[in-house]
Amino acid sequence: MRANVVEAFSSIQGEGKYVGCRQIFVRFSGCNLKCRYCDTLVSHAPYLYCTTEEDAGSRKFIHLTNPVSVEELTERIQHLLKVRHHSISFTGGEPLYRADFIHALAPKLDCKIFLETNGTLVDELATVIDDVDIISMDIKLPSITGQDLWQQHRAFMQLAKTKDLYIKLVVSAETTAAEFSRAIQLVHEVDPAIPFIIQPVTPTNGCNAAAPADVLTYQEQALALLDDVRVIPQTHKMIGQM
Repeated sequence: MRANVVEAFSSIQGEGKYVGCRQIFVRFSGCNLKCRYCDTLVSHAPYLYCTTEEDAGSRKFIHLTNPVSVEELTERIQHLLKVRHHSISFTGGEPLYRADFIHALAPKLDCKIFLETNGTLVDELATVIDDVDIISMDIKLPSITGQDLWQQHRAFMQLAKTKDLYIKLVVSAETTAAEFSRAIQLVHEVDPAIPFIIQPVTPTNGCNAAAPADVLTYQEQALALLDDVRVIPQTHKMIGQM
């Protein structure tokens, strides 16, 4: 089995509940959405080569011809695991585009599996639910995607909450009060104990930062319905990590 993989490297998780943890990141190409604030648009198209780090943290890279095999990627990840890591993050793009590949790869890796996902591909999640340990699920607002994804998000959360799940919601100047309210209501209905991360957008592609006062208001509103609400920006960019 083979898949188109953009890169595999060791770095620091900069977002969400596990911010600051050392992880190996495996970035798959392809995505079913196109979010305005996306900072990995380059991963939407297939890559000729998979760029993999020679040694964990070395920032020296070698290239594998895409699509790479499960065996090739396993070898490279195991080499990086010579340095202790918290988990292996499958990201993208949308990693569940290649759920079959993840299902074949995950059992070969002696480390926790961390899934970073847009929370819309429910059937694909079912394929790997027994393979993953931690799920970072985004809620994608209509103002960002131009789509209504509430039904998919609800079904995804219902399945994902059997794991160590947290929800991440990026807010920007374009975020509306109505859609934010709907998002926190949705999480409340599924399980108010699910940790909820408000992530102020890093301005990009014409997407503007949310006002600081709005962020405080969002957190106040979320805390009225949810047990654990945190505001965490993209910290890896602040410290110059990939």
